[in-house]
This record gives sequence, C-alpha cells and structure tokens, in this order.
Amino acid sequence: MRSRYLIVYGIGLFSIIADQFTKWLTVHHIPLWRGFPVVPDFFNLVHVLNRGAAFGFLNSTESNWQIWLFSGAAISACVAVHLMTRSAKSNKILFTALGFILGGAIGNLIDRIRIGAVIDFLDFYYKNYHWPAFNVADICICVGAGLMLLTIRDFT
Repeated sequence: MRSRYLIVYGIGLFSIIADQFTKWLTVHHIPLWRGFPVVPDFFNLVHVLNRGAAFGFLNSTESNWQIWLFSGAAISACVAVHLMTRSAKSNKILFTALGFILGGAIGNLIDRIRIGAVIDFLDFYYKNYHWPAFNVADICICVGAGLMLLTIRDFT
C-alpha cells in the first residue's frame, strides 16, 4: 500500500524539481519574449508567459480571472490524483501516470501563484506550422495522461 504513495509522490516531486529548474534556467538565461534557435527551422528555446491553459487557450493579459480558474483546476487535479492513488487497484503504470500528472499540475500551479502566469520555453515549428510553446510540466501532464490511457481498464 505504501509503495503506491512512494511512486506517485516520488515521481511528482521529481517532475516538480525538473520543471522548476528548467524554468529557473529559462528566466536567468533568456530575456522575456526572446529566444534563440537550437535546431534551425525546427526548435527554439524561448521565454514566454502564458496566463491561459494549454496552447494559450484563454491567454489574456487584460484580466486575472484565468489565474483563479486554472489554479482551481490544478488543485482539483491534485485532489483527484490523491483520491485515485488511495482507491485504485495496485498498478505501477497508473501510479507512474498519476505522479507525472501531479508533478505537472503543481509545477504550473507554482508559476501561477508566484508570477500569475506559466513560464513556457520549448518552441517547435516547421515552416508555417507552429506548435505553441510549452514546458516540462506540460510534458509531464501529457505523459501521465498517455500512461493513464494504458490503464483505462482499471476504471471500468
């Protein structure tokens, strides 16, 4: 029973540390709203702020309500992860998924509380196709969601 919490909270903590460290590097080495190419015509490191959700959804500098909405969503996700950890059948893949989701949610929540926006820095594009900038917390949430799909039978 204890191992499930070690997996979830251990991966969560690792994810938070990786996310916050990479954002710290971004803030201290790339000026805000600037960037530089890493792989020309494909990948840049940038320093942008996102007050909205994934892919800049509801990103607006004109109001602050998004901070409350997305902070509430992150807190709700953390509560849901804890409840699922407690009640789920023993499944290491599921617990790994929950750990990544927890870490990603908290990583972005820290930014929202601290600066009122999320720091994004990974910028991929090809010709006219541009993927919105994202961060390590976003990767963790996506990996967690993908792993969770592998365990969907445990919820039915």
